[in-house]
Amino acid sequence: MNELLEVLRFQAPKFGAELAQLAYQRGLAVTQKDGTTRPIPVTATAVILDAAEIRRRSELAARLSTAAMKMTEAVLNGGTRDVLLGALSPLERSIAERTWTHVTRLATTRVDYFVNAANQPRALEINTTIPAMQGYSDIAARTFLEVVARHFGYPEKAIHALLTLNGSNSLALYRALLDGYAAERKGKLPDTIALLCRRNDAQLTELRYLAERFREYGADADIVYPDEVSGDDAFMANGKKYDLVYRHLFVRRLEETPSPWLEDFLGTVPGTKAVFLNPPTSQMEVKTTWALLSQAVADPELAEGVGLSPDELEAIRTCVPWTRRFRRAPTTGPGGETLDDLVAAVAAEPKRFVLKRSWDYGGKAVFIGRSVGSVPYNERAQALYGAPLGWAELLERAVADSTGGGYVVQEVVETQPEDHFVCTETGALPTSFYVDYSAYASVGLAKQPAWGGVCRGSMSEIVNIVGGGGVLPLITTEVAHKLLMAWKAI
Repeated sequence: MNELLEVLRFQAPKFGAELAQLAYQRGLAVTQKDGTTRPIPVTATAVILDAAEIRRRSELAARLSTAAMKMTEAVLNGGTRDVLLGALSPLERSIAERTWTHVTRLATTRVDYFVNAANQPRALEINTTIPAMQGYSDIAARTFLEVVARHFGYPEKAIHALLTLNGSNSLALYRALLDGYAAERKGKLPDTIALLCRRNDAQLTELRYLAERFREYGADADIVYPDEVSGDDAFMANGKKYDLVYRHLFVRRLEETPSPWLEDFLGTVPGTKAVFLNPPTSQMEVKTTWALLSQAVADPELAEGVGLSPDELEAIRTCVPWTRRFRRAPTTGPGGETLDDLVAAVAAEPKRFVLKRSWDYGGKAVFIGRSVGSVPYNERAQALYGAPLGWAELLERAVADSTGGGYVVQEVVETQPEDHFVCTETGALPTSFYVDYSAYASVGLAKQPAWGGVCRGSMSEIVNIVGGGGVLPLITTEVAHKLLMAWKAI
């Protein structure tokens, strides 16, 4: 749909301000610690994919998610559990040890891809602790479609059908929660849903958007804060009993402001006081798990021991870039070659590799070999190790650093920045963005809901919303065609 994108680039200055303002009003924003908000940039140019390709990426994410769960179960059930548990904070570890044998369902996971030059999605990592942005993605797509459709003269009464055709991650999340609840409560549905988060959470506006949608879909949903929660036999907040809890609260936040009641609640899966379908599963998200999945492709004994299915193995082989635990040891390289010492091999070819701390947030400990000496690289090295280290020096520090479970090394995924128009309150500006694609999935449900994806853009190769990135509307080819026909009919 290059023709539509050309039209959007030409027209962006005319509708960009309206798009930015409306998306911000609806909740496309980051909440600061003092409660104020700042807009998350949205683009006037969309990512356009066939609906079948969107489904395929979510199906791959589902297979990768079940594979990650199997891998963590195998590790925690064996003699090397510290490989994963050693990466976690004390409370994260305590909860993982109490719950991992009981986790059979995850309402939502998210696999983050970069799409390479051959247009193949390459899965960089998995999010299972708080796989957010269902609301952000819907705000971006919904607002884009409404503003552009009206600008193009699309019939007002037909816009709702256009939105329905494009799909909704908020609706998919709601259905996943209801399906999981029904499986736990013998077919019943929840009357009340609590969206649990800390006060002034960075994504508070997204949670408000989700709560509004959940009410529209039929459940009584509220945002609930840790200091409001209590109850001997039920999950109570402000005098109200909640049947189902959707957690948007990092366990480490409870270590900052301890809450024994919530710590006990999070340690009981799938919940007795309320059904709890997105428990903390840090052990799945630790990047060592991803490295072990990658290794399983080259190690049939490991794959068989974990119980990976042929479909799961094929998803790993197809999507997961070569990834290994970063340590002094022989291994097989990205091309299947024998590496006598992994550290030496990575030091010799920095342009081939990315170094990542196994358990960390926000890309703070991610180093791209080919960016050595750049300002972002130096700032990260300075923050972690007190100096802007060269590549070989960084590797020596990293291999001896066990914080967060040490590091993994991953083959770099070649991707190029794309030309987009970023909307502002006064119009739209041309920008060069690195764009990723995240696909949602569920684990342990009888049927996958109609998950879609979310696209983020950043001027940095390390894409992060809170760190200054933006959201690109994701629309289907069919919807894009309808918009283009409306434009041509003007």
